[in-house]
Amino acid sequence: MSETVSLTIHHSLGREEARRRLEHGFQRVTEQTAGKSIRMDQHWTGDRMDFTAGIMGQTINGHLIVRDDAVDLEITLPRLLASMATMFKGRLRKQATALLEKK
Repeated sequence: MSETVSLTIHHSLGREEARRRLEHGFQRVTEQTAGKSIRMDQHWTGDRMDFTAGIMGQTINGHLIVRDDAVDLEITLPRLLASMATMFKGRLRKQATALLEKK
């Protein structure tokens, strides 16, 4: 059975800067994983980004919505990876918070 991980990451950057940082962060991850066994695709519609990642023969789907003061993130993990949902959630929160810190 798949498992959905939902997070809200608060920020004080404003919508445009938060989106810019998220776009840059996803682009960096995509570049770092190029040629490896990880596939990443993303598509923006307004302030919503839908994404898919393929790893270990499994597909992870999700989306995020950038708001003025927070980013809502939802990821659906396939059954094989669902047992690691708690680890994914902690790691995602840490990385997203670092990306959205005011600098």
